[in-house]
Amino acid sequence: MMETVITKRHGPVLLVQMNRPERLNALGVQLRTELAEAFTELRDDPDLEVGVYTGTGRAFCAGEDMKESIRAGAPGLGGAVPANPFMNGTLAKPMIAAINGFAMGGGFALVERTDLRVAVRGAIFETSEAKRWLLGGYSHGLFAQLPHPIATEMALGFRFTAERLYEVGFLNRLVDADELLPTAFEMADHLMTLPPASRVNTVYMMRQMRPQVPADMSRLAAALHDHGDKSDLMESRKAFAEKRAPQFKGWLDPADRYRTPTMESVTRQWQESQDD
Repeated sequence: MMETVITKRHGPVLLVQMNRPERLNALGVQLRTELAEAFTELRDDPDLEVGVYTGTGRAFCAGEDMKESIRAGAPGLGGAVPANPFMNGTLAKPMIAAINGFAMGGGFALVERTDLRVAVRGAIFETSEAKRWLLGGYSHGLFAQLPHPIATEMALGFRFTAERLYEVGFLNRLVDADELLPTAFEMADHLMTLPPASRVNTVYMMRQMRPQVPADMSRLAAALHDHGDKSDLMESRKAFAEKRAPQFKGWLDPADRYRTPTMESVTRQWQESQDD
């Protein structure tokens, strides 16, 4: 079986490269398992200090593996995989994204978790929640500290070019394809020139300063995720895989179109639950 993740050591820097180019590095079970192993190595090996994260082929990562979801009969990243330190917050070492192409859905979320980002010119980015769930990616613009109209555009699933995301400050560097990994390694080399305590402490401090979704907004988001006909989740994936227009139902009860959960109703329900 072909390795879906390739790792290479460059002194104290570990290159982690997703290697499913025929599937645009979609996050299947095998790929996520091997990513967990690679990031565990980065976390636990005292000789490694920085990670560079990239993809093979024309995509960084296309996100959810739709074919696996359809086979499983359930949306999202299913299957039993080991804990991934990069995803669960236990990887304290700095991560640099080297974005070689499409970063879509869950692939965009991977970029979002990195500390520094360099992308090739012409790379395409998309947050896909609005197309695959019942609530769009409302948090991404907040995390990127984008102006509200641009955050709204992002939440609604519009595509962004690398050039545009560089202009709004989401990307640190924009380069030609042959400069991608050299630039990422130059950034890693700079980090290694810093006093070790300064590097570790600064990365920790900057991560603590990332914007967070307030608790009341998270509760509202949870209610909105449940507001609608959930059969549309699988319909969106099947239509994508079958390359046809989706046949969405929208609501279990047509009147639900006008019964959107509100901040007031969700807060009241939460307060009542706290009083019980």
